[in-house]
Amino acid sequence: MMKILFVRSGNRGLDPISQNQGNSLSDKGLDVVFYDIVGKGIKGYLSNIIKLRSLINNERPDLLHAHYSLSGIVTALTFTKTPIVISLMGSDVNSVSNSQKYIIKFFIRFFWKEVIVKSKEMKKNLNYENAHIIPNGVDFKNYESIDKVKAIEKLGWDKNKKHILFSSNPERPEKNYQLAKEAIDVLNIENLEVRFLMNLSQTEMPLYYNAADCLLLTSFYEGSPNVIKEAMACNCPIVSTDVGDVKEIISGVDGCYLTSFDEKEVAEKVKNALKFNQRTNGSDAIKHLDSRIIADKLIDIYNKALNK
Repeated sequence: MMKILFVRSGNRGLDPISQNQGNSLSDKGLDVVFYDIVGKGIKGYLSNIIKLRSLINNERPDLLHAHYSLSGIVTALTFTKTPIVISLMGSDVNSVSNSQKYIIKFFIRFFWKEVIVKSKEMKKNLNYENAHIIPNGVDFKNYESIDKVKAIEKLGWDKNKKHILFSSNPERPEKNYQLAKEAIDVLNIENLEVRFLMNLSQTEMPLYYNAADCLLLTSFYEGSPNVIKEAMACNCPIVSTDVGDVKEIISGVDGCYLTSFDEKEVAEKVKNALKFNQRTNGSDAIKHLDSRIIADKLIDIYNKALNK
């Protein structure tokens, strides 16, 4: 049985993306162990090196899989002989300086056996030909379409209102909530309520997607945003800026719209999504992103790293 040690940030609590990925690998028969880095900033991350090295020595994994570049750097600085695979997630490629990219390239050359990015855009920005494009998968056992009225009733929402679901915490500047707010002001619809995808349990998340009339994502940049794939799995209409792999994911799906960063266009696309007034066929369009299929691709990468 292959044993994998996941190294990830624990500063925001349990990371559902890496947790889902680890669970899907466990379902394939792998032994997955997690190490959560606690500590903010470079100094906080580096303070984990000794603990992580001790865990590696105790657990003796076959391979280490780090999520985000800083986690990968900490893992590399344990100077372990265990092969390291790095998943670059989006912001650690799309919103960093050239000097930071040089640091990433240094670790790619000398420490990380295989590199995973989440979209074609990320691979282009990283400018590393051998990077593997593997988006995060979706757990279709948890994210599925259910009756909208039932979802609204379970959440206690007002069924006479339209509900727009903003993709993240509005306080995060990269999520660009200001644009969403300006677009909603342009719409000027009375019976409209904005909900936020933040501080929700894995049970609540699918209910939000199924109860919402539209998911709105206005981010400046993304890798392969899970909220888009989760909304698709729940057949929720979508309006999104053209970031990461969103265009590729929602292409050809009625009720899903790309927009520029102009508030009037965002408002018009949201208006179209509300007029659509039905569920999409998004789940059919992303069957290839099932977590179980993504797990098989990861296992192929692991075997490649182990055979180098």
